[in-house]
Amino acid sequence: MRRREFIRLAASTAALPYVASATSPTPIIGFLNGSSAEGYAPMVEAFRSGLRDAGFVEGQTVKIEFRWADGHYESLPKLVDDLLQRKVAMIVANTPANIIAKKSTSTVPIVFTTSSDPVAVGLVSNLSRPGGNVTGISQLNVEVSPKRLELAHEIMPKAPIGLLVNPTNPQSTAVLEVVRDAARSLGVAINVLKASTDTELERVFADFKTSGAGILTIGTDAFFNGRARQLASLATKFAVPTIYQYHEFASAGGLMSYGGSIKDSYRLAGAYAGRILHGEKPADLPVQQSTKVELIVNLKAAKALGITVPASLLGRADEVIE
Repeated sequence: MRRREFIRLAASTAALPYVASATSPTPIIGFLNGSSAEGYAPMVEAFRSGLRDAGFVEGQTVKIEFRWADGHYESLPKLVDDLLQRKVAMIVANTPANIIAKKSTSTVPIVFTTSSDPVAVGLVSNLSRPGGNVTGISQLNVEVSPKRLELAHEIMPKAPIGLLVNPTNPQSTAVLEVVRDAARSLGVAINVLKASTDTELERVFADFKTSGAGILTIGTDAFFNGRARQLASLATKFAVPTIYQYHEFASAGGLMSYGGSIKDSYRLAGAYAGRILHGEKPADLPVQQSTKVELIVNLKAAKALGITVPASLLGRADEVIE
């Protein structure tokens, strides 16, 4: 082969997107998450399912490097840098990890999952044509925070409502804004409670009866998401009527859950990761929204708390646990 032909061939090959083949190196996906491996096990399996649907099997045609912050969001920049040093093919991240990842690289593809407005939090500038190296999946949770407030008010119409947020998560500001607007419309008082560690979570529930609120709603946050069973256990232990966003919480003994399907959003993220590995560009993949929303009522928990759930509410439930 002549030298000029070799240079031209090398340049054209370098410009091609990654496409998996029997002879190419196995690509590495960096999976970055602000919560814990144990708490996110169902979501990881959903992500793997989406990857399989796209033709990629972990350990065979793709590797996944997991990095977990375990609620310590201050460690996220270092975890991102570690993945970038590993030369990952892309980073898959939830909020606020995805925001940190975007600030760290403008070239490595990023697939996000978020329950916030992706434009409002700065992940993309346009939902239909994201541009740049970032795209992903949004789910309905911040947007339906007012609905959880309405459900709390419907169950206990005379009680002030507590809202639990993680003060270290920038997303909590958006949650507070929409919930306070809804509270003003309903004419109910909101007591804001804060926790960003397991110790603080325990304290919130242990001291809830002295907080001035009668029923608790839990805000959107990765640290909380990975502790759905722990939150349900605390709500049961300290007899706190609590409404959260995910099915896992009500299934574990919590009073009620209302929100989008986090597992569905991770399945879709897996499918997007596969499409990018096949050569598509994040800039050309519109942000998808997981529109599945579920209302789950745990009547067993309601009876233990001495709460009568209105028949009208039970009639709207997607699932009633007895």
